[in-house]
Amino acid sequence: MRKLGLLTGLVILAAASGLAATGGVLAQTAPRPAAPANPPPAPPKHISASDQLPYWAYPVPTRKWPEPDPKEVLRLPGTKVVKTVAQTNDRFKIADWRPDEHPKMPPIVEFGRAPDVMACGYCHLPNGHGRPENASLAGQPAEYIKQQVIEMREGRRKSSETRMGSINTMMRVAQHTTDAEARIAGEYFSKVKYTKWIRVVETDTVPKTEIAARNMLMRHGKGSEPIGQRILEVPENLYRTEARDPASGFIAYVPKGSVARGKKLVESGAGGFPCAACHGANLKGLGNAPALAGRSPSGIVRQLYDFRSGTRGGPAAEMMKVQVANMTPAMRLDVAAYLASLNP
Repeated sequence: MRKLGLLTGLVILAAASGLAATGGVLAQTAPRPAAPANPPPAPPKHISASDQLPYWAYPVPTRKWPEPDPKEVLRLPGTKVVKTVAQTNDRFKIADWRPDEHPKMPPIVEFGRAPDVMACGYCHLPNGHGRPENASLAGQPAEYIKQQVIEMREGRRKSSETRMGSINTMMRVAQHTTDAEARIAGEYFSKVKYTKWIRVVETDTVPKTEIAARNMLMRHGKGSEPIGQRILEVPENLYRTEARDPASGFIAYVPKGSVARGKKLVESGAGGFPCAACHGANLKGLGNAPALAGRSPSGIVRQLYDFRSGTRGGPAAEMMKVQVANMTPAMRLDVAAYLASLNP
């Protein structure tokens, strides 16, 4: 009998034990791990005790995960392409499950430049929709994408959480990326249409979650817990997400009432300029200002907090620092929930 791969084994185990979660997301059967041994970074002095790092937006694995079987064969609905786990984890020749659904990728997006510059499409996917632990680039201004790589390379754009692997990987890649490569990647992703990718669900309770190996939240067991002041983004279907399927998106659980409160904050500016003043009337971008509508809420919270903490700098950040100066954690959450709920 063929040895079951890790992904297939999880599917069977979840079904057999009754732990398959709603929405097709797989549950983990491992016990909850202890907190990570290495402590989080100390917050800047100007951040108050009531405005500490929102760790749910900066997920860091708390234990080592088992490696999947690299020979396991993967198949996805809606495509005849067949890949192995090893092929989906190749950072210099990305697994393109749906080649007819996006423009032809330039080499820097499909293959990167070994050994230092991973293929952009590995983390951000061939269609640029990305995942909560990185960023969606599809439909963003080409110059904005290029400039963010330069800001990272020159040390002006950092992260408030220094232990998050996906962010640290991007920082390393940026150090070796040329301006020309950043421009080519930006031009490609800017031409890809960003479609609805995140389903926002307002709720008082959420499934218990655990942080997977790649800084991604996933369901853990069959229990639930109060959502509190958090946003939790989990895959619609863990199997497809782990296979890097660019057609399988995410659920964002947000507190009840947060979308309506966020709408008021976004439209009023909450003491600053309304978001539409820079990001466009429909919040789909304006000039070199990025689109916000329908984007990852945990990603939006990370950026708002990074502006507030001062780890995200550069010329374009100066206006945002004024905007977030008086933002409370609850306001950031509500703004992100509303923006994520919009049609892109």
